[in-house]
Amino acid sequence: MRVIRSRRRFPSLPYFWSLIDWSLPSWGRYSSQLAKAQNVFDIAAIAKKRTPKVVFDYVEGSAVDEVAYDRTRDALSRIEINSHVLRDVSNIDTSTTILGKKVDLPICFAPTGYTRLMYHVGEPAVANVAANKNTVYALSTMGTVSPAELAAAVPSSRRWFQLYIMKKREDTLAVIKQARDSGFETLVLTVDTPVAGLRYRDNRNGLTVPPKIRLSTVFAIACKPRWWINLFTTGKLEFAAFRGWDKPLSDLAALIFDPSTKFEDIKWLRSVWSGPIVIKGIQSVADAQAVAKLGVQGIILSNHGGRQFDRGPVPVEILPDVVAAVGKKVEVYIDGGIMSGLDALGAIALGAKAVFIGRAYLYGAMANGEAI
Repeated sequence: MRVIRSRRRFPSLPYFWSLIDWSLPSWGRYSSQLAKAQNVFDIAAIAKKRTPKVVFDYVEGSAVDEVAYDRTRDALSRIEINSHVLRDVSNIDTSTTILGKKVDLPICFAPTGYTRLMYHVGEPAVANVAANKNTVYALSTMGTVSPAELAAAVPSSRRWFQLYIMKKREDTLAVIKQARDSGFETLVLTVDTPVAGLRYRDNRNGLTVPPKIRLSTVFAIACKPRWWINLFTTGKLEFAAFRGWDKPLSDLAALIFDPSTKFEDIKWLRSVWSGPIVIKGIQSVADAQAVAKLGVQGIILSNHGGRQFDRGPVPVEILPDVVAAVGKKVEVYIDGGIMSGLDALGAIALGAKAVFIGRAYLYGAMANGEAI
């Protein structure tokens, strides 16, 4: 039997050289890691190295045993997307409308507290990215810049304001006035925090209200000089919407989280705010139907990223039923555990109008600021 053999030839040196990446390696350890990062989880690994443990744990951690967040991630990973072939995909349009206005991508920035703790520029850096990408940014009541400061820093951003209905309605009105006077277009009422969630990681690290920082945490912070120099040389870390509050932080928490909040309070909110209202923290079809009847413009299916109640439902698992029940009356969004474009695509395929991300962009801010 005749054997076919390869024909030998002299190696092509130009071809060999063309296969080599001749760019100079980065001398910075973090720069090299950032250049190799492929996904949000790679970015999170870099963020963990660049920030104190107390800060990283605050972002990554969830309530109690952190089961709810793990279940959320598992549910997202199990979404199967049916791919059709032989379609023209040469021109892709990812834009959509959110509350009647166009966004270039249905991925929005959720409200997060303590943002300057992760990156010293804080909320304006996130809002600037949202503005450049033509999407929505929601400022938290627990934000470290005020509504007026954010509006001044990034006047072109599409700004929503996250709100809690407080025990004293006059305090709620004062915060709403700040948002209205600063050009915020939408109120996002969070309804899944009648009390603060039990977060073991934060308690162990002393990140409580008021803080009880242990010596071990202080030493861990001292080992991250770039982080603490940036933070402590750029202004006081505070909840800026409550600037001037002259009582302990524990009193502030008791003021914000009102366990007596009811559906009737949404009616009251509609009487004092003329713009759109989005309800965040819906976790059942029944509640979605109830708030839809109250004339709100949108709901965010959310279990607070697993940070409030550790045995709650997984938002993406009830998403199709909620959309079927109320999708023609209100816009339905979702948040919690969105860590990739595939996660976002899966949620949108199941009926979400858009997704909101929180941890994902905070990992980026901790890893390399606005650039990520």
